[in-house]
Amino acid sequence: MSAVLAAGHTRRGVLRSWWRDPVDYRWLVHTLAARGALTPFKIVLGVGGAVMFVIAVLTWMSPAGPHGSVGHATPIGDTAFLGHVVFVVVIAGSVIWTLRWLLLPWPSRRESLFLLATADILITAACLVDQNRVYGALGSVLLVVTGGYLSIFHGPRILAAHIAWSLASVLVLTGLMLTRHTGDPALATAIVLILAVATAVVLPTLQFCYWVLRTDALSDPLTMVLNRRGLDYHLTDWFRAADSTPICVMLIDLDDFKAVNDTYGHPAGDDILVRTAARLRATADPDAIVARTGGEEFVVVAHLSPAAARTAAEHLCTAVATLPAPHIPITASIGVAAHPGGTPTARNPIHLLDCADAAMYRAKQLGGNAVVLADPRTPAITPIVTAESRESPVRLESPSDR
Repeated sequence: MSAVLAAGHTRRGVLRSWWRDPVDYRWLVHTLAARGALTPFKIVLGVGGAVMFVIAVLTWMSPAGPHGSVGHATPIGDTAFLGHVVFVVVIAGSVIWTLRWLLLPWPSRRESLFLLATADILITAACLVDQNRVYGALGSVLLVVTGGYLSIFHGPRILAAHIAWSLASVLVLTGLMLTRHTGDPALATAIVLILAVATAVVLPTLQFCYWVLRTDALSDPLTMVLNRRGLDYHLTDWFRAADSTPICVMLIDLDDFKAVNDTYGHPAGDDILVRTAARLRATADPDAIVARTGGEEFVVVAHLSPAAARTAAEHLCTAVATLPAPHIPITASIGVAAHPGGTPTARNPIHLLDCADAAMYRAKQLGGNAVVLADPRTPAITPIVTAESRESPVRLESPSDR
């Protein structure tokens, strides 16, 4: 939310925001699809499965693979038969992976995690049954490939679990290499460091850089709150169908802002926007979404009941009216659409935004510096022009007032 963007003033705050930021898997998939990039991704992943198939077949045919006479001890069993079974499963899994990515739609988040977890397990299992312990230990570098996918499509906590699996795998593999093959601790240490750097350093760094760029793309460069794309990104998670918690959308539009730019200049107008965003962020609930969706238009989304939303909107309206901007009077018109929760009826982000927008225009017609509360379960507000004074204090109006 807006706190993600605001926390970047300290190094610890940035890392904490990165660790806690949920990756909206569906939004990312839809964004790639809208840019025509999803099909190339699928092809790359399908070809990657085909390459894994070739690697598995070549390893199976090589003396370095699972071959060995009956009774020859393997790392996870007393017979080479187990190694052949593992490689049959790995080869079959590679074929299924390839066909799945090339022929079927993009997987859901759960299926994506299942596919990658299966790939991690099969890679480690194949490395464990290789007769050449050095080759088996080096083969664990393939875990970097699956980690690359997780770095893009899933969050840092999922990546951390993958890193833990990768490091545990390479430690076991190099331990087997020391006890059953070379007995070369220097080589074993080098292999561990190679995978540690690739998984525990490179992958998190890439994901963090990607997170910074994504966060920047979702934020307004002037005010450092979310932009419209960022609002849509976070609303996806807030409006889950199964979630029945109260939710409200507050649309804030600065009154006569064009006159501010015309009278005091655009730098002064920009300063007002920055101050307004900071005041909204400080006044709104700490977990609320704060976004700038237009020139002088802001949106605040919070888990508040209709009664609490009305009070919160009044505080926001007062906060804007008391901005520390000498000689530049600023007020705001606020439209509020609040859903009490408990039922999915009318609990739709687009519908709530439309209701809040209609309520905001009603506040404009009241003369500005006003709050209007709409009920999203009733028809949209019909604007009624009034001739009230702009100098009046904050006014509140709800559907029951009309």
